[in-house]
Amino acid sequence: MNKTINNHQNIRNLVSGGAGFLGSHLIDRLMQKEEKVICLDNYFTGDKSNIARWLNHPNFEIIRHDVTEPIQLEVDKIWHFACPASPSYYYKDPIKTARINFIGTYNMLEIAKENGARFLLASTSEVYGNPKVHPQTEDYFGNVNFTGERSCYSEGKRNAESLCLDYLRKYSCEIRIARIFNTYGPRMNPNDGRVISNFIVQALKGEALTLYGDGSQTRSFCYVDDLIDGMFNLMKSNTNSPTNIGNPEEITILELAKKIKGKINPKLEIVFKPLPQDDPFKRKPDITKAKSNLEWRPKISLDNGLDKTVSWFKNLLDD
Repeated sequence: MNKTINNHQNIRNLVSGGAGFLGSHLIDRLMQKEEKVICLDNYFTGDKSNIARWLNHPNFEIIRHDVTEPIQLEVDKIWHFACPASPSYYYKDPIKTARINFIGTYNMLEIAKENGARFLLASTSEVYGNPKVHPQTEDYFGNVNFTGERSCYSEGKRNAESLCLDYLRKYSCEIRIARIFNTYGPRMNPNDGRVISNFIVQALKGEALTLYGDGSQTRSFCYVDDLIDGMFNLMKSNTNSPTNIGNPEEITILELAKKIKGKINPKLEIVFKPLPQDDPFKRKPDITKAKSNLEWRPKISLDNGLDKTVSWFKNLLDD
């Protein structure tokens, strides 16, 4: 059962993990489009302040709920973002992370099946593991350590993708899968252990920047506004196979540290520490599929995005 809804004001969106970094930016965009939004969050990693501006809006509803528990709702679109997305959280509770990835995704898919709702899974570039193919294309099966510390997240998301596609094959659910590459911007949790937030917070506090490994490993960073654009294009597309959403502009972590240091305090030192287990050496999306199927590509440069992010963190730490 597939629905066609032409009036934006009648569209009911369920955003799981809506109080988180990405989920809250998505909610902002949905609310600005005057659509109805149900935010589902248990605040395991999310923060109510991220959605505070909408709390009394008639189109907005928030339900404190753990996605590993079933729930019945009537909705038209499901944006499934609920899951810890940084190592500091999933190392702390790997079993909970694995349960969220499978049981949480199952519960959200059941809502999609019952409602004939279109379903978008926020997956991750972690499904490629420590890749031996560069850049990473969607048909690459990856190089994942499925028994390592990160496997609760990387294998969990691979499992979630598999489950989504089983619902497509068995129940003809309208499935969309976004493989999200490193994303940054305002509302990142300052304590979540991600490299950009780590560097910015340390620099603003006048501390040495902590770099794991020798800094030659690479990442490709996408500003959050660009990512949300890509998610919207994917949701409204007819693409039901996994799609990379990220910025292919690649940079070494050492170059990133120097760039952030230069923007905040060029005199700061960089301290090198051992690289964590299974930390990918290279990470860069091939976005050919997104460009052709979604007519999407990132627009915001790393320098511009970092300036916006540094400004937000500065205000946060000054409060």
